[in-house]
Amino acid sequence: MSEKRLTGKVPREAIAMLDFPRYSSEIIEGFRSMGDLTGTVSDALDELGLHGVVPASVLKPTIAGSRIVGPALTLRNIEQRTQPYKGAIDRASKLAEIEAHNLAKPGDVLVIEGIDGISNMGGISATIAKRQGEIGAIVDGGVRDVEQSRSIGFPVWSKSVSPITGKWRIQTVSVNAPIRIAGVQVRAGDLVIADDTGLCFIPAESVAAVLKRVREIVSGEALRYADIKAGVPVPDLANRTHVYKFNP
Repeated sequence: MSEKRLTGKVPREAIAMLDFPRYSSEIIEGFRSMGDLTGTVSDALDELGLHGVVPASVLKPTIAGSRIVGPALTLRNIEQRTQPYKGAIDRASKLAEIEAHNLAKPGDVLVIEGIDGISNMGGISATIAKRQGEIGAIVDGGVRDVEQSRSIGFPVWSKSVSPITGKWRIQTVSVNAPIRIAGVQVRAGDLVIADDTGLCFIPAESVAAVLKRVREIVSGEALRYADIKAGVPVPDLANRTHVYKFNP
């Protein structure tokens, strides 16, 4: 089979992987069906000794009420050395998230280690992502054109919103290589979970174990809510737990 046709916006050697395994619909829907999504996943990550949670106060959603679960397409940006005016005059953009869109499959999430205060992706990029079937983006940095991304229902979690273009200020240096998002390492294919409360990044090899523990936590909490509704006295609630004991 021939190799994927690339855009040429970044050197081939800067693309760590052209493809990676995706998750079954059972796993994706298993997480999506949870009520307190990132809160419950965060608890499970704690019990498994995994560091992978970022609060929504750090990376804020552009569309309230959005919930996404999908594998990460990763991309890393750095600041260009040249002055922005030169790039603008020469029309020489080194921003290349379009290569990640080119490699995307439906259900993927674009995850960018970017630059704060500068746009790492805008409305055209969001529109391409939506067309490619991506379900959202996580940007540890700035974004712009949020009216456009909102209008097409493409949620973005970002550190900042800025009108300043990254086309003449930012250079994309890697695609699908390991990155860091707010101190959390993310690799291509890791599972991304995001909602109004925050974001969770689950290493690919730990997804099944996290889902199993999340289901146990949810089952226990359902019984606890039933006790509350039934009028169980607070002192009894304080000393009663229905969550299965975790045995790593």
